[in-house]
Amino acid sequence: MVVSRVYMDWNATAPLGEPARLAMIDALTVPGNASSVHAEGRTARAGIDKARRQVAALVAAEPANVIFTSGATEAANHVLTPDFRMGRSPLLVSHLYVSAIEHPAVREGGRFTPEQVSELAVTRQGILDLQVLEAALAAHDRAEGLPLVALMLVNNETGILQPVAEAARLVHRYGGLMIVDAVQAVGRIPVDIAELDADFMMVSSHKIGGPKGVGALISRGAALMPAALIRGGGQEKGHRSGTENFHGIIGFGAAADAALEDNGANRLRLEGMRDALEAGMTAVAPDVIIHGRDVERVGNTCFFTLPGLKSETGQIAFDIEGVALSAGSACSSGKVGQSHVLTAMGLDADLGALRMSIGPTTTSADIDAALAAFKRISGRRRSAGEAA
Repeated sequence: MVVSRVYMDWNATAPLGEPARLAMIDALTVPGNASSVHAEGRTARAGIDKARRQVAALVAAEPANVIFTSGATEAANHVLTPDFRMGRSPLLVSHLYVSAIEHPAVREGGRFTPEQVSELAVTRQGILDLQVLEAALAAHDRAEGLPLVALMLVNNETGILQPVAEAARLVHRYGGLMIVDAVQAVGRIPVDIAELDADFMMVSSHKIGGPKGVGALISRGAALMPAALIRGGGQEKGHRSGTENFHGIIGFGAAADAALEDNGANRLRLEGMRDALEAGMTAVAPDVIIHGRDVERVGNTCFFTLPGLKSETGQIAFDIEGVALSAGSACSSGKVGQSHVLTAMGLDADLGALRMSIGPTTTSADIDAALAAFKRISGRRRSAGEAA
C-alpha cells in the first residue's frame, strides 16, 4: 500500500518554492561570471545585485550590507570571531556569550576557543533570562576586549520568540556587539535589523523556499566588520572570497521576494492550523505536553512530548504513517539525540520531543492526516502500556 505523504518539517527545510525554481531555471542560461567585465559578466552581476536587494528587504537592511555565504552555518562561523575591524582600526572581542538554546552552528562558538565561550541560562519557558545576561555583561572584563552576544530571534525547536531587542539594548549599554540568528524568523514574522538593534544577522535560503547551500550575513552598517573567513579573489567586497553561487543566490532572492509578499494573512492561516493541530492532539491525548504553548511563538511550530514515546520511536512511527516530522534540530547529520533545548529549559530530555512545523503550502487536509496518525500512534502507546 502506498502511503500518501504529509510534509511537516518546514523548520528543517522548506520545499523549493515555485518563484525560486523558475528564477533559477532562467539563471541557468546566464553563462557569465559576475566578476567578469564583459556583457555576460555584467548580466550575472546585475542578477546578484537584484538578489542582494531582495534579501536585504527581508530584514529592512541596506543591500550593500548583505554578504552572501554558503548558508547560515558559514555566516555564523564568519561573524563569531574575536577579530573585528572598525573601519581600518582593529577591534578586539574577547568573549562570546550564547544562550543555552542556540543552534549548534552558534553554540560551537565559531572562531572562539572553548574557553572564550559562555552559555547563558534560559527560563523554564525557554526564553533567555535577561538578568543572567546582564550579570554576565557586568562581570565581563572590558580591558581584555569587548563582549559579543549571540541570540536567536526564533528558536528552531520550540518556535519561541526571544527578547532580542531588550537583550541588544543591554549588550550595547555594556559596549558589546549583538549577533542575531534570524533563520527561523524571516518569512514568518516581520524582522527589522534596526528596530531589533542588532549589529549582524544571519539568514538562510532554504528555510523560506529557496535552494539549499546559500545564506547571508547581514550587517547593520558598513564600518564594523568581522575578519574574512574565506580569503581569495576578493568577492563580496573582500568579505567572502570565491565565485558566487549565482544560481543559488538568484533563487534566494526570488524566495525572499515571495516571503515578503505575504501581508500577514498566511501567518494567521498557519497559526490557525497549528492551533487546530494542538487542540486535536490534546483531545486525543490529554497528557501530551506542548512546549512553549503559554508564551509567544511563531505560528507554524508545534514541539511536543507524548509521555512514553521516545523521540526515535516517534519519528519512525510517524514516518511509517506517512508524516515527515523531526526530533528537534535536523542539522546534526541525521542523528536523533536528546534535545539540548529541553535540557536548557530544565525539563527531562529523556522524555524526548517531536516537532511538527508547517508552511505556506500546508493544507487543512494535511493537519487532519497528521492528527489521524497521531491518534493511531497514541493508541498504540496506550495499548503497549496496558499490556505491560
